[in-house]
Amino acid sequence: MINNILLQVQLNGQEQAADTLEAMPAHETLSLFSLALKGGFVMIPLAVLLVIAVYIFFERYFAIRRASDDETNFMNNIRDFIYEGRVDSAKALCKNNNSPISKMIAKGVVRIGRPLNDINAAIENVGKLEVAKLEKNIAFLSTVAGVAPMMGFLGTVIGMVRAFYNMAMAGGNIDITALAGGIYEAMITTITGLIVGIIAFICYNILVSKIEKVIFILEARATEFMDLLHEPAS
Repeated sequence: MINNILLQVQLNGQEQAADTLEAMPAHETLSLFSLALKGGFVMIPLAVLLVIAVYIFFERYFAIRRASDDETNFMNNIRDFIYEGRVDSAKALCKNNNSPISKMIAKGVVRIGRPLNDINAAIENVGKLEVAKLEKNIAFLSTVAGVAPMMGFLGTVIGMVRAFYNMAMAGGNIDITALAGGIYEAMITTITGLIVGIIAFICYNILVSKIEKVIFILEARATEFMDLLHEPAS
């Protein structure tokens, strides 16, 4: 008898649990696009910053990559022309190569015959100008890395203020579901701001490391050229 009662209670519990599960609403799945739409107007400038940052990264990346191509034959030909006294051929070779190295060496070739200190100063000035060209717009990535998280936090604060304002206006009729929805929508801007800032920060450091490589190559080729001018006199 007792066993039958326990069995009946167990069956009733299982039926109630099944009814409860059926009554529960299915979990809503949100895509990245739908989440972005819920972030509010702050998502617009964040999206613009992301697009500009990605464009600058790829544009500068390929420009720096072209500038970092170190052609060994170029310096070998310059050395041969200088040894043979064919300065005009050296100038023509530099003119035909549109690279920071060729522009820097061209300035030195034009000044052959002047004091070595003047030649070295001219080469260094050209090198600095070429590096400055490569660094064009890179500072914007650093700005985005700092501004994007703050803009995201601003959007979150605005969203939280709106959520608590709606709660205050509701008086005693507080809808926890609506309140939770408003809060998580506000947090979307913080997440987006952090993502944009992290992407910009990584892109900035990648470009900086590439530029440092170009600077090393320019310094090495400038030293090689100056040593080349010393050799005939020795």
